[in-house]
Amino acid sequence: MKRAWMLPILLVFAGSAGATGLVLTGSTAVAVVTLVFFLLLAGTHSPLVFPRPVGALEAERRSAADGRPVVYWRPGCQYCLRLRLRLGRDARRVHWVDIWRDPDGAAVVRAANQGDETVPTVVVAGRAHTNPDPAWVREQLTG
Repeated sequence: MKRAWMLPILLVFAGSAGATGLVLTGSTAVAVVTLVFFLLLAGTHSPLVFPRPVGALEAERRSAADGRPVVYWRPGCQYCLRLRLRLGRDARRVHWVDIWRDPDGAAVVRAANQGDETVPTVVVAGRAHTNPDPAWVREQLTG
């Protein structure tokens, strides 16, 4: 779990340090903008942006029951964030597995990607798709 929060924490510290330096030089307005930018950046790279993750075994069980895709992801991945943002509200209908929290999920991703932990990996009907187009994932929810 610590690994998932490393980048957001570093971004908060970097933004705070930069803003402090700017305040000390008298640039309060620029300091506020800098701090807000880094806080937003930290927020988008945190696990909070994604729906609550489930374990790989639970996601596979749920997917078998309702036919919805399983998305294997990790915090800090720009392609995972792109998929999440492009899905919008539909993201709640997908089963999300954080491979940094779930070793079984990481194993599924490695098996689908010749040993690499390439995410997002989306599994639909037992078939893995690495970094698919978000529009295609949305189609899988309606189809």
